[in-house]
Amino acid sequence: MTLPVVSVPKQKNKKPSLVLTLSAAGLLIGVGSAAYWLLTQGQPFSRDLPVGANIIPQDALFAVSLSTDPKEWQKLREFGTKETQAELDKSLIQLRDRLLTNNGYNFQKDIQPWVGDKVTIAILTPQKSPAKPVATSVDPDSNQQSIVMVLPVKNSEKAKSILAQPKTRKQGQWIDRTYQGFPIKQTDGATGENLSATLLDGRFLVITDHPKATERAIDAYKNQASLATTGGFAENFPKIANYQTFAQFYVNVPKAAKIAAAAPNRQLPAQVLAQLQNNQGLAGTVTLEPEGIRLKGISWLNPNSQRVLKVENKAGNMQNRIPAETLMMLSGGNLYRSWENYVLTSQGNPLSPITPEQLRSGIKSLTELDLERDLLSWMKGEFSVSVIPNTPTADSPDDFRAGFLFMVKASDRPSAEKSLKQLDEVMKNQFQFQIQQGKVAGKPVVNWIGPFGTQTATHGWLDGDVAFLVVGAPITDKIVPQPNYTLASTLPFQQTVPPEPNPTNGQFFLDVERTAKNFPLPTLFPNQQTWLTVTRSIGVTTAVSDSRSNRYDVFLALKKAESSASSKNRFSNGVTPLSTATPSATKSP
Repeated sequence: MTLPVVSVPKQKNKKPSLVLTLSAAGLLIGVGSAAYWLLTQGQPFSRDLPVGANIIPQDALFAVSLSTDPKEWQKLREFGTKETQAELDKSLIQLRDRLLTNNGYNFQKDIQPWVGDKVTIAILTPQKSPAKPVATSVDPDSNQQSIVMVLPVKNSEKAKSILAQPKTRKQGQWIDRTYQGFPIKQTDGATGENLSATLLDGRFLVITDHPKATERAIDAYKNQASLATTGGFAENFPKIANYQTFAQFYVNVPKAAKIAAAAPNRQLPAQVLAQLQNNQGLAGTVTLEPEGIRLKGISWLNPNSQRVLKVENKAGNMQNRIPAETLMMLSGGNLYRSWENYVLTSQGNPLSPITPEQLRSGIKSLTELDLERDLLSWMKGEFSVSVIPNTPTADSPDDFRAGFLFMVKASDRPSAEKSLKQLDEVMKNQFQFQIQQGKVAGKPVVNWIGPFGTQTATHGWLDGDVAFLVVGAPITDKIVPQPNYTLASTLPFQQTVPPEPNPTNGQFFLDVERTAKNFPLPTLFPNQQTWLTVTRSIGVTTAVSDSRSNRYDVFLALKKAESSASSKNRFSNGVTPLSTATPSATKSP
C-alpha cells in the first residue's frame, strides 16, 4: 500500500514542533493500522492455520483441510493400487454425496470455479440441548454428530449466485431464514435431509448437514470462539506448517476420549479419561513428495493442565550401532522416563497392549526381579529395540531367522552388572540354562545355552556403558565389533526416517517390504494389509518440543501405482474425488 506524500512549506531557521512530529507519526501509525485492518479483516489468525479455523467451533471432534488443486490429487494417485485408491475415495465420496451430490450440486461445475485453494471439513461434538432457539419450523435431532464444510471464496459473485439460485429439489423445497444477521438457505427437512448454507462476509461459504451446525459455526465466527482461539491451537499449529500441504488435520483429544468412553465395549476407565483430559490437541500437516507422504505432527497439553513434559531429547545414536540389514528399529532417549509416561496413560486402560501391573508381575514371576528397582532404575539412557536377520549358511540358504536385540545406555553400570548376574542365576537355577562365558571379536559376552544345547540368548557390553541382550538367532557378531556398514548409512533409512526434529527423543524405522515377506505383522487398523502392500518403509522421528508439547515427523515411502497414465488422464481436466467418483463407488451408501 502506497501512502500519499504530504508537502510542508519550509520555515526558515525554525525547528519542527515536537507536537507536529508526534502528530505526523501518529497519523502514519493510524493510517497503517487502518490499512492492515482492512487487508486482514475477518482474518485474526495466522495464515499457517487451516482455512476456516476461525469458523469451526472449539468443541469440534475432528477437522481436516484438503487441497482443491487437481495437481496435488494427481500426485496422490501416483501411489498405490486400485484397492487403495478406492479406499481413499470412499470417505470423501460419501461426504461429497451427503453435502453436494444429493442436493443437485457438482463440485467441478458448481464449486470449483469460485472456491479457494483448500476446503475444510469438520465433525462437531453432539449437543443434547441447544443454546439458542432455532428460527425454523424444522425440529432436527441435535444429538447427532454434524458435519461442517467451509469453502473459502475467491469469486464472491459466483458464490453468491449459488445461494441466490439454489438447485431445484425433487422433493421438498428451500427455505430462507436469518441468524445473527446472516441469511441462510436450508432445506425443509421433509425428506430427512437438512442441508444448510450461508455466506459469511462474502468470504466463506459454510455448508452443513444440520441447521444447528450452521448456527454453531456463525456463533464461533462472531464470538471468536473457534479453533483459532482454542488453547494452544494458534501457538502450536504454525510449528508444523509447510509451504504447500495436501492436507491439515486436528483432533480434539479430550472430546474424542469422551466419545470413545461412551462407545459400547470400548469404555475407558475414569482414571484413563482423567489423564486424557490433560491433553488438548493433536494436529498435523500432510505433504506429498515424489517418493511418498510426509506428515508433520504436534500434540499439546491442555493449558489448564498441571502436568508438564520433561524436555530431554537424547536419542539418535543407536542406529549407528546396528547393521545395515536391520528390519526394524525403535529407539528412545530415556527408558525409565518412557516407562513412567506409559504407566501414567496405560494403568487400568483396557486398550493398552499390556498393563503395567501385568508386566510387573510377569517379570517378578519369571525372574524374581523387581522391574523398577532392579532393572529400570539404571536404564535412564538411550535405548533401542531391533529385529536383525541372521546370515543364511550354505547348508541352509533358505533358513531365515531373526534375532531380537535390546540395547540401553546404563546410567549406573555397577547396578546393571548386579542385576544381570541375578538374571544369570535365575536362568541357571530356575530354567536349567547353562551360563557360559565367551568372547565375540575379543569382547567378553555371556551366553545362555538351553537344555537342548541351543544358544538362546547372549548379553554383554559395548563401549563401556551400553548393555545389550540378544534373543533368538545368534546375531551378536553383527554388532560386535561395531559394524562398518550401519543402518544409519543405508539409503532406505536416510530417505525414510525424518532428520527433524533434531535433537530427537526417539526414532522408528520399519522395512515393510522385507519384514512382511518373513513375519506376520500384528493387525492395528482395518484393511491394514491393503495399505501395507503399497508401503516400502516407515520412518518416525519424535522430540519433546517444550514443557507443553511433543513433535512427530513421519514419512511413508510408497510404491508407485502400476498405471500412472490412467491416473493422469483422470485428473487432466481438474477432477478430484470431491468432483467425481470411481465407477465402483459412484453411489452413496
